[in-house]
Amino acid sequence: MLDRLLGRAALKERIETLAEERSSLEAQLESADENRRAAERARQEAEARVNRLEDRITELEDRVKRAEGGERTVQFRGELALRGDRLETVLSRLESFRAGPDGAMTAMVEGSPPEPVRDVLGDRTPLVGRAAPALVFADDETLLSVALRPPVPPAHFVEFDTSFHVDRDWFQPRGRYTLALVRADLFAMGTYEDREQVAYEGFRSDVKGDHSKGGFSQARFERRRDQQIESHLEKAHEALSAATEPLYVVGESTLLSEFESEATVTRPVDATGAPREALADAVDRFWRTKLYLL
Repeated sequence: MLDRLLGRAALKERIETLAEERSSLEAQLESADENRRAAERARQEAEARVNRLEDRITELEDRVKRAEGGERTVQFRGELALRGDRLETVLSRLESFRAGPDGAMTAMVEGSPPEPVRDVLGDRTPLVGRAAPALVFADDETLLSVALRPPVPPAHFVEFDTSFHVDRDWFQPRGRYTLALVRADLFAMGTYEDREQVAYEGFRSDVKGDHSKGGFSQARFERRRDQQIESHLEKAHEALSAATEPLYVVGESTLLSEFESEATVTRPVDATGAPREALADAVDRFWRTKLYLL
């Protein structure tokens, strides 16, 4: 009765009402945040699908042009993604191969195959252009002819010897290095000794997802999103200033150009999820080698 007389009852009821409203708003915010993350994941997955479709379209268009031009269509004898023990087996076999004087060609091809490669592979040369950038291993009798797309490609070269030139640093994690994953809303960086992670840093940033009807116009929304991404990238650059070299940066293809001056290698990688888990996935994907049987 005293509370009622002093007006405390009404105040307490108001406090309870506001507490309920606060809890409701917190639940809405949590749901909105989860929807934002889901929208961002969906956007990244859609971007990955678009990239794969564009690669397929380019391949098919190339085949059509060759067919219209009267070229004999040649196909890879097989394609494989190598890692772990399987990669070790392939590299060991390449290292064990022996040929006559200058009978084993090793070439790093970044674009159009150079003349020495064309001379060795003949009508199978177009396959090298489709696999590039890739290391090509072939003997003068073409008993063995493969292309490998390594995680850390060397500069262009062509050499002939009695054996193939195989440098494990091109294919496998060796020594100390840093690998960083960059997405529009996420950054994760690990320092490694071979395959063992010895240091880690990661964070998420509040970056708006897809535009929805509401208080922001499309133009204002895009400006706001660009500012958020710019701020996120500034934090990423600051974190990378302490990175161990060599530095490998992977992630969204639209962002990688921001890090080309800092990184030894940049590569698009589709890795989603929380920072630590996404980084582990990115490391696994980065250290895979694509094998093409020519």
